[in-house]
Amino acid sequence: MTTQQVWKKYADDVKHFILSKVKDSTVTDDILQETFIKVHTKLHTLNDITKLKSWIFTIARNTMMDYFKNTNQTVELKNFEAQTDIKEHEHTEKDCLRGILQSLPKKYRDPLFLSDIKGLKQQEVADTLKQNLPTTKSQIQRARKLIAQGFMDCCGFSLNEDGKLVGEIQDKEDCKVCK
Repeated sequence: MTTQQVWKKYADDVKHFILSKVKDSTVTDDILQETFIKVHTKLHTLNDITKLKSWIFTIARNTMMDYFKNTNQTVELKNFEAQTDIKEHEHTEKDCLRGILQSLPKKYRDPLFLSDIKGLKQQEVADTLKQNLPTTKSQIQRARKLIAQGFMDCCGFSLNEDGKLVGEIQDKEDCKVCK
């Protein structure tokens, strides 16, 4: 994703966020510009593109903190931090994952849960579910593939050349799983 694409997608939201804190449109524009200069120079360091939005808002928050510090303005830090968190009800990867997991057939969901969430070894999962190890391994692999497919179908994710799932969470109203 280029800086221009990031700007088009997030600039308005970041600007409203900054303006809600500094209450001055000129200062808001300055902080917004400084934020996106930092985004432009550091975008290549972002390892997980799915965290792009929270990363940008963190940069904006830190840039505002620098502004307040440099202008000797005081802000009650506790309130500032609480108010600058990204919307509490924002649509996240966890929301999609929850929906995708709920849609998995039980025969895939249970072995995956025991293995990947509870941390049991696959042999322990097989013993717990009273089935053989190859069946358990197959079900866990199938569940992982269904989750990846769920993210691709729901959120427009894709597999990169390394076979890793990459993409960005859609708005909740665009999500096919979380509606």
